[in-house]
Amino acid sequence: MPGDHRVNERIRVESVRLIDAEGNQLGVVSSREALAMAQAQDLDLVEIAPTADPPVCRIMDYGKFKFDEAQKAKESRRKTQNVGVKEMKYRPKIGPGDFDTKTRLVERFLSEGHKVKVTIMFRGRESAHPELGKKILDRIVERVADDGKVESAAKLDGRNMIMVLGPEKKAKPAKAAATPSSTPDASTDVATEIVEES
Repeated sequence: MPGDHRVNERIRVESVRLIDAEGNQLGVVSSREALAMAQAQDLDLVEIAPTADPPVCRIMDYGKFKFDEAQKAKESRRKTQNVGVKEMKYRPKIGPGDFDTKTRLVERFLSEGHKVKVTIMFRGRESAHPELGKKILDRIVERVADDGKVESAAKLDGRNMIMVLGPEKKAKPAKAAATPSSTPDASTDVATEIVEES
């Protein structure tokens, strides 16, 4: 497939406005002359603005150009797919160990650029004390301050209290510098936590 651009002999117009491989404007020349110049440099003549009058063509390595474009598109798709909303669930009477494990995972998600939906699950009479859930959410916000910020404030939704955290853009380097020693423990807890939550 030649792609979206007409290249070399596929350019059928009489004359083109030519740009050389370094980006210099060479003015209007015949298509035949432009193609000869490209071939002399072992490069391609590529039509980059077909609707201009005359069409604009550039001398370039078309294979490399297409490869670079494909890589950019692939990277863009990868970023779009990977960044999503994660969810972490807590109970109002969560123990310190579980709280630390889950909150470290929240920090990791935020540092990777994900949003995190934090849910406090109330059972039975616990729902009569929403302030217990609010205290936990406040502790989480305080703990992840370097990595994230509140995007959607805490609100009750049936028996749950929900808050959404978003990543801080400059969080990653600061976090790496601040807690290098905690990384091995975090990775161990992360592995077990993912199994529990799924």
